[in-house]
Amino acid sequence: MTAAPDLHTLTGAFATHALPEEERVAFERHLVQCPACAQEVAEFEATVARLGAAEAVEPTPVLKARVMAGVREIRQLPPLTSPADRPRRTSRLARQWPKLALAACLALAAGLGALAVQQHDEVTRAQAQASRLRAQQGAVTSLLTAPDARTSTTAAGSAVATVVWSADRGQAAFLATGMPALPQGRTYELWFNDAGTMRPAGLLPASSGQMLLTGRIDGASGVGVTEEPSGGSAHPTGQPLVLLPLT
Repeated sequence: MTAAPDLHTLTGAFATHALPEEERVAFERHLVQCPACAQEVAEFEATVARLGAAEAVEPTPVLKARVMAGVREIRQLPPLTSPADRPRRTSRLARQWPKLALAACLALAAGLGALAVQQHDEVTRAQAQASRLRAQQGAVTSLLTAPDARTSTTAAGSAVATVVWSADRGQAAFLATGMPALPQGRTYELWFNDAGTMRPAGLLPASSGQMLLTGRIDGASGVGVTEEPSGGSAHPTGQPLVLLPLT
């Protein structure tokens, strides 16, 4: 016989709608009488809402823009000024038409071929980035449903930063919204705080988004964020902009 789960451990699963119907009903009854669980659920729901802050990826409509630009640049034939001009101009155009058509077809084929390759490369990159974002979101969502999952949040102005972690899994995730955009060549780097020694934990891909931290918690007391050169640093080059406790 399977033992009933401890209702206090279901806050993350409830917030992400991952409970089966029977457990959901039982937890909702428990939630009315347990302020601690109600607070945890509220924090988890706020964290889950930030998962939607991942930046959308939209391919650039390069082909349409270039075709429209090409239409504007094609020289039109001059208008016929008199009936007497028509036979002469039509005859000349008729003689030149096969060559013009062939040249236009070759130019169009070459241009579309190059654009098709470029479009394919852009779509491939966009798909790869979208796949990475989905994988990150799935990992963070899974971490939220861990029975021992906990959160720590701080806010400054429009910026909000949250750490979700599970001691049993040894994993932590970082979520951020509204952090100031950095100039080109700079990035946000995450760190585990090991009793004052900062251990690299990954680079934040954007000022709003989420990521599973690189490496295990291994007794770290907190997670910090610093501004570093693009590509990251082996050690922090300045004081942490954010330092969230893992307690």
